[in-house]
Amino acid sequence: MGRQRSLDQAVGLALLGLALGVQADTGIPVYELGTVSVTASSFETEELGELGDDQVASVVTLEEMERYNRNDVGDALDLLSGVTLSNNSRNEKMVYVRGFDVRQVPLFIDGIPVYVPYDGYIDFNRFTTADLSAIQVAKGFSSVAYGTNALGGAINLITRKPQEALEGDVTLGYADGNERSAKINVGSNQGAWYVQAGASWLDSDYFRLSSDFDATATEHGGERDNSYRSDEKVSLKVGLTPNATDEYALSYYRQRGEKGQPPSTDPDSARYWQWPYWDSESLYFISRTALGDKEAIKLRLYQAEYDNEVRSYTDDTYSTLKTSGRGSVGSAGRSIYDDRIRGGSIELESRRFDRHNLRLMAQLKQDEHEADDTIQTTERFEDTLITWSAEDNIRLAKGLTLSLGVAYSELEADKVYKASDAVPKPDDQSATNGQIGLFWDVEDVGRLYATVAGKTRFPTLKDRYSLRLGNAIPNPDLEAEQSINYELGYKGEPWPGARAEAAVFLSDVTDLIQQVDDVEDDKYQMQNVGEVRITGLELGLAAPVGRHWELGGNLTLLDRENRSDPDTRLTGVPERKLNAHALYRPTDRWEAVLYLEYEDERWASQTEKLDSFVTADFKLAYEAVSNLVIEAGLTNLADADYELADGFPSPGRMWFVNTRYSF
Repeated sequence: MGRQRSLDQAVGLALLGLALGVQADTGIPVYELGTVSVTASSFETEELGELGDDQVASVVTLEEMERYNRNDVGDALDLLSGVTLSNNSRNEKMVYVRGFDVRQVPLFIDGIPVYVPYDGYIDFNRFTTADLSAIQVAKGFSSVAYGTNALGGAINLITRKPQEALEGDVTLGYADGNERSAKINVGSNQGAWYVQAGASWLDSDYFRLSSDFDATATEHGGERDNSYRSDEKVSLKVGLTPNATDEYALSYYRQRGEKGQPPSTDPDSARYWQWPYWDSESLYFISRTALGDKEAIKLRLYQAEYDNEVRSYTDDTYSTLKTSGRGSVGSAGRSIYDDRIRGGSIELESRRFDRHNLRLMAQLKQDEHEADDTIQTTERFEDTLITWSAEDNIRLAKGLTLSLGVAYSELEADKVYKASDAVPKPDDQSATNGQIGLFWDVEDVGRLYATVAGKTRFPTLKDRYSLRLGNAIPNPDLEAEQSINYELGYKGEPWPGARAEAAVFLSDVTDLIQQVDDVEDDKYQMQNVGEVRITGLELGLAAPVGRHWELGGNLTLLDRENRSDPDTRLTGVPERKLNAHALYRPTDRWEAVLYLEYEDERWASQTEKLDSFVTADFKLAYEAVSNLVIEAGLTNLADADYELADGFPSPGRMWFVNTRYSF
């Protein structure tokens, strides 16, 4: 009965006039070299720099990130259907896409993989939206250009590219929790070359809990304990465009982060951890060169470094390092990771054959992980992943396209070293995947599509080798997870000004890596024992109402069935989610935004279920003079007390003010 009432509430919001909606199609220029699409763009100049309407992937635009005050990538992605947020045991922001986590739906920047090589995770709190032009999210069916590990799709952050001789923006902000922020982007396009630079800074002392929060022994309420954070980011891109078809760009990114980890509100699970640094630095090169009017070559080369340290303390004074026992991260109470990714890809695109757009791709990626506890190097692992793939888009008739893709991958363990509990070097692994999609563009209706995609995720270094703080037995022979993703969908403009999408999908996942308890001496082991079926429905509609209003939102219904072990619950993701928004523009200078989100109950563990919740955000923006916008707002307007993970309450009502100037 409770679940049915939750669904009734969700549908009721839609029926009150907050129509189900989708993100706006982006007509703004984006960094075309950074996009990854199944249907390749034309060689014609007028399409360069545009994110085409022909893509099925969901998109969050720069305009939407600014309108809804989404300052980090996780919050920006939460605008989309099929996407939900959670926290892990380290209180890092996690993103799920149709029930798949970030290891199975990996993160990319301009098509370059971004993740911590050891465990495949990434903290979405660390990635700001300051220098982005758009975010692509492919669900289920995704280009083979993303390579292996896109088991349930892929997330691609597209950076900015200047269009004018001089352009940019500056934003200053202040918010509850003594949060100070600043960001600047400056670019110049001189025709034959361009340069884009950006910098952002955010520093916060704490976030505030709901007034309805009940104090515990490890959290008294009010200002959330140990919830400080500081993030800095700089980016620089230099590009050459010697003619209408060729482009060469070199990009550099550096992030510096520091954060506290709030302890669990459950005293039995509380960890007193702090991260004195969470840093990354990357350099990559992307180019596109036309070989006559029929072929083009696209090249990606990259190197990225991920360095972080976590310190574990005995109590909430954070003064004495914990050097033994549960929750200690190393023999000295400190754990330091130095991880590296190096790789590249080459892609040949050909339109030589009539009605065919053929792409051939080769990729090589090397992962390196090194850890120490400040006394000795405790482990060092290295992997090499090679992928060969091909994609062909065949125009069967006007408006009807058949997309075919195939990929073969090999994973080789180059180095396996552990100072204690030595692990044998595993055999090489390989996987072959195929996919097919049929896309039908109907005039004045939109795009109808049907897709089937076979995908693979190889196990991470942590999956295979970690002792899990002494509680687990390594399993170097872990094999890859497999999925077959089916989808029927629609995306289009059902009437002038309206934007709609609908999708029904099913994913069969086999060889899922899951924890098996009591394998030896009360220790568990990660094994390929899981079989899961995921089914769902996504609906969306957004449209103007009269001259001054826009109403919209989206609905996600999701069901995950543990077919290998029906008695074991699948955790972390709600079965129902509804977003709804109302925009009111009484004049050209004023805009008011109300944003509502409902999420159903979710299981946090085998015994603990988290309550459903509704949050509301409100913002008022005023353009004081041309291109100068002053805005203020409240998040979690009703001060709801809710959790995305057990023991980690979310912020209560918080206020913010921003000033943004564009030129």
